[in-house]
Amino acid sequence: MQDTPAADLQRNVRAILEQGLQRLDLVTREDLETYVQWAATMRQRVVQLEARIATLERERATSSGDAATAAAHEAGTAVEGSTPAPDAPSARGEVKGTSPV
Repeated sequence: MQDTPAADLQRNVRAILEQGLQRLDLVTREDLETYVQWAATMRQRVVQLEARIATLERERATSSGDAATAAAHEAGTAVEGSTPAPDAPSARGEVKGTSPV
């Protein structure tokens, strides 16, 4: 069956499929799992850093004796003359986790 038209067609189809797969930017399952684990670790680190920033901002606001600013940061609102809380929606109506269109 080496020289039959069916074998020739099978070889051609296999070659076309192999060429097509080589053009794709594929990764191994092991690489994918490594990247997924890395992304999960980075997400945890971001959460930790966000919590640390919030703590530092609260400490800064309370140590400066500005109770209104500290309360505003807790509530996620801005006080005149202060910077808005990092997770507060902006004046343009953006929602956390989305990008403006």
